[in-house]
Amino acid sequence: MTRRDVVLVVDDTPGTLGMLNDALESAGFMVLLAQSAAAAFSVIERVAPDIILMDAIMPGMDGFEACRRLRRLPELTNVPIVFMTGLTESASVVRGLEAGGVDYVTKPLRPDEVIARLGVHLANARLARSSQAALDVAGRYLLAVDPEGRILWATPQARSLLAAAGLDACVPSLAGQLDRNPGGSLVGPSLELQHVGQVSDEERLFRVMPAADPEREATLLKERLQLTSREAEVLVWLGRGKSNRDIADILLLSPRTVNKHLEQIYPKLGVENRAAATALTVKIISST
Repeated sequence: MTRRDVVLVVDDTPGTLGMLNDALESAGFMVLLAQSAAAAFSVIERVAPDIILMDAIMPGMDGFEACRRLRRLPELTNVPIVFMTGLTESASVVRGLEAGGVDYVTKPLRPDEVIARLGVHLANARLARSSQAALDVAGRYLLAVDPEGRILWATPQARSLLAAAGLDACVPSLAGQLDRNPGGSLVGPSLELQHVGQVSDEERLFRVMPAADPEREATLLKERLQLTSREAEVLVWLGRGKSNRDIADILLLSPRTVNKHLEQIYPKLGVENRAAATALTVKIISST
C-alpha cells in the first residue's frame, strides 16, 4: 500500500479547516487539523507531518512565530511550511519567508492551487532528504548550525550520532570553539566535529564522526576487513578525511608508501576508489 503524504493544516477558522480537509483528503493526502499554534505543537509531538499549511494571522501565537519555533525542531528540518494569508502586502510575504516559510497562498483559497503548490514542495523536500541520505552513504555525515549552535539540518546518520550524544537540537559550544580553532576539529566527549566550511553568515557546515580512538578503530578494521596492522592504520585516517600526506605524517611514512598501502587495501575491500573506501570505513566505525 502506498504511503500517503501527511499534511498538517493550522487555521483558527473551522470553515477553512473543513474545506481544506475535504479537498486534501480527496486529493489523496492524510490530513491533520489544528485550530491554533499550540494545538499544532501538540499534534507534532505525536505525528510528524510531511508538510504544514499554516494560517499567518491567528489569536495568541501567530503563524510567523509558530513557524520560527517549528524551524528549531530538528525533526522538521525538511518539512516545508506554506503560509495561508489574506495579506498581500510585500512586507507580510517577506516576513513569512524570513520566518522559515517556503511559500504562501492567499485567501480566499483555491483548492487546486493549494494542492499543486503542496505537491511541488513535497517533491523538493523528498529530493533534499535523498541528497542527505546520499551524503551518508558516501561517508559524509554532515550537519549545519547557526551562529548560536542550533542545528539547522543534519544527514540521517549524523543525526543518529548527535542523538546518541544527547545533542539533538543544539551544539551551543560550537561557535566559541570554532572562533578559537577556526580550521581544525572540535572534539567532545564522544564526537568529533570537523569544520567543513561556512555556507553563509548564518550557516556553518560540519562533518560528524565518533571521537577518535585510532588504536581501537584499527583493531576493528583489521579484524572486520582482514587487513594487515599497517593497512588498518592507514584506513583509519583515510576514513577521517586525511590526505595521503597527512596520513604519512601521522604514521611516519612516506606519501608514496601510503599510496602503495591504499593500492593493496582497495581490492581487499572490494572497492575501486578512495571515496568508496572512506564510506565503508566510516560505516564500520560509526556502527560500533
